[in-house]
Amino acid sequence: MADGGRVVLPAPGGFILPDQGRDMLPGQGRIVALDQGRTMNADKTGATSPWEEERLILPWAGEELHEECGVFGIWGHPDAAQLTYYGLHALQHRGQESAGIVTSDGQRFTFHRGMGLVTEVFHAEELQKLHGERAIGHVRYPTNGGSVLLNAQPLVFNYRGGELAVATNGALVNADSLRRYLERQGSIFQTTSDTEVIAHLIARSAYDEVEEAVKEALQMLKGAYAFLIMTNEKLVVALDPNGLRPLSLARLGDAYVFASETCAFDAIGADFVRDVEPGELIVIDRDGLRSQRFANAGRRALCTFEYIYFARPDSDIDGVNVHMARKRMGKRLAEEAAVEADVVTGVPDSSISAAIGFAEASGIPYEMGLVKNRYVGRTFIRPSQALREQGVKMKLSAVRKVVDGKRVVMIDDSIVRGTTSRRIVQLLREAGAKEVHVRISSPMVKHPCFYGVDTSSREELIAADKGVEAIRQAIGADSLAFLSIEGMLEAIGRPFASPTDWQRGHCLACFTGEYPTEIPGDLAAD
Repeated sequence: MADGGRVVLPAPGGFILPDQGRDMLPGQGRIVALDQGRTMNADKTGATSPWEEERLILPWAGEELHEECGVFGIWGHPDAAQLTYYGLHALQHRGQESAGIVTSDGQRFTFHRGMGLVTEVFHAEELQKLHGERAIGHVRYPTNGGSVLLNAQPLVFNYRGGELAVATNGALVNADSLRRYLERQGSIFQTTSDTEVIAHLIARSAYDEVEEAVKEALQMLKGAYAFLIMTNEKLVVALDPNGLRPLSLARLGDAYVFASETCAFDAIGADFVRDVEPGELIVIDRDGLRSQRFANAGRRALCTFEYIYFARPDSDIDGVNVHMARKRMGKRLAEEAAVEADVVTGVPDSSISAAIGFAEASGIPYEMGLVKNRYVGRTFIRPSQALREQGVKMKLSAVRKVVDGKRVVMIDDSIVRGTTSRRIVQLLREAGAKEVHVRISSPMVKHPCFYGVDTSSREELIAADKGVEAIRQAIGADSLAFLSIEGMLEAIGRPFASPTDWQRGHCLACFTGEYPTEIPGDLAAD
């Protein structure tokens, strides 16, 4: 049942508690000002139902890796909603499908969610209605659960302990089995998001204290997750035992701030304090902040693609600046895969740092040979196949005066499916490039990711069954080389966690096939 955009969770035994539920009318596509005006959840996309799929089609979609989302939370600031807005705007690169903010004044929640970019979902009118000194926010790219408004986070629930809001970054590898277990126990799910699983586990806990219920629920989860869980009295923060996802703590005056990346702290003027530790549970309430463990830390396995692609260049992850790490990867790539050429160019934006590093190490001048069109609109119109084939030209343009008649080194951060690489090579050739040498500042992606990156099948990966030469032929390059795993780890520069930790605290599963957690057989079989 839904209550003003909330999901009403059953009490243990599977029954809706009295007077908590309110049925949502079928076909009701706009839910505003329910519960005496304190709940805002206006669907501005024009959907006829909160369950109606509203997939935002990007004309060039299909090649880039996409991560699950970004989270932001603040406790103890009178401008909590506005600061969360700015924090989410800084994290926009982590998810562009939907955005949401939940605030609390200590007595009740107000919230707003919508499909689209942060600036499309929130305007001054919505922000002014979000009251309270505490808030959590979320930007989402759907790798688990469909692109529908109902899956937009933070998810908001009513249960026997009151109001509960949950936002997460990551994905649970055992979400399906937990969902089946809970449904057999009487739980009724309203979304297809992994995030709803933990809410049902909390609701069914025998513990009345939310932090104890969260600890119990976390014991059942496997996978990658950085949770922000808020009630009217507490903010609970948790990171998975392997630390697969980044999550940091900062202070803004007396307020506590959490974010997926440190760039969000810079956006609001907060001072970085530390990273949240794997297996750590942080609770903030009227008595301040306290930390405890809900699990022993496993092998540290931070997603390497945070450094390669996902994170913003101005973020620091585990003490390492992302831009400098990418630049060092470019330098190492030049050492491992030298080539005679006239100009180096990077595919905007995540490859620019590596391209600069490659140019510096090789002595080949760096030029802006590719330009990104930052004003390509989002569309609800499903493009034709012909538009998909030409879509890269809507996103990228080659600078003819830079590449015409030149031997070009094209630096990119990764090759996933190979389609975009082929189109960019073709784009450079059409602009007059005499030769196109492709250099990739990461190793070959051979294995799927089950932790919140949208490559869940080997069939999607060109390197799963092709070698370097076959990929070179497929993308039409004159030469092709990838950065070695050893070179990448040394370039990123994170220290060894132990003498036997050759992976330096990274998850390398997409390169090696060695996963830091158990992968259920049904997923591994895919």
